[in-house]
Amino acid sequence: MSVAQAPAGLVIAVDGPAASGKGTLARRLSAHYRLPYLDTGLLYRMVARAMLDAGHDIRDADAAGRLVLTFDDGAFAEDSLRGREIGEAASVVAAMPAVRSGLIARQRRFAAQPGGAVLDGRDIGTVICPQAPAKLFVTATPEVRAARRHKELAGRGEPATFEGILADIRRRDARDSGRSDAPLRAAEDAVLLDTSALTIDEALAAAIAIVESRKAR
Repeated sequence: MSVAQAPAGLVIAVDGPAASGKGTLARRLSAHYRLPYLDTGLLYRMVARAMLDAGHDIRDADAAGRLVLTFDDGAFAEDSLRGREIGEAASVVAAMPAVRSGLIARQRRFAAQPGGAVLDGRDIGTVICPQAPAKLFVTATPEVRAARRHKELAGRGEPATFEGILADIRRRDARDSGRSDAPLRAAEDAVLLDTSALTIDEALAAAIAIVESRKAR
């Protein structure tokens, strides 16, 4: 697809559950519109990584609340932020109100860049950028998401079973949707994009069409 120029202040909020394809779509939208991109989930993984590296219990909300204010988001190798263990740990710290509130300012500063930005996560359209002109809620069935994650982990040589990954996804969905602070949900004005039966290119075309329709309003 041709590259589009971003209009001033175009913020694209991409939310959705784990392995829904939202990260891939957000990166593709970033390239298409020439906008900076932030995977906000990495911030939570950084907090979890910092907690584990410091020897804290991952469920120690007080320690996480202190750490979230001081960690250096440029100090982590991306390889250390990937994998099932760190993903599960990130889901635990993401449910802590102190962690979520501590990361709000970082995310909003990123979104406020001249020209706009693309952010993906769990609460971009509802909490971080509620005024974003383009909001997508990307989803897929748990089984499809588990199959995608299983393929990704297998490609990295990480041992995992489909059944175990499916159980992880369902557990994370329940935790993310059931937390009291900024639960995972679609913003009222977000457009639902189910990628279960779509290829990456088909999902991107659908996402661009959604953004273009919002720009035209």
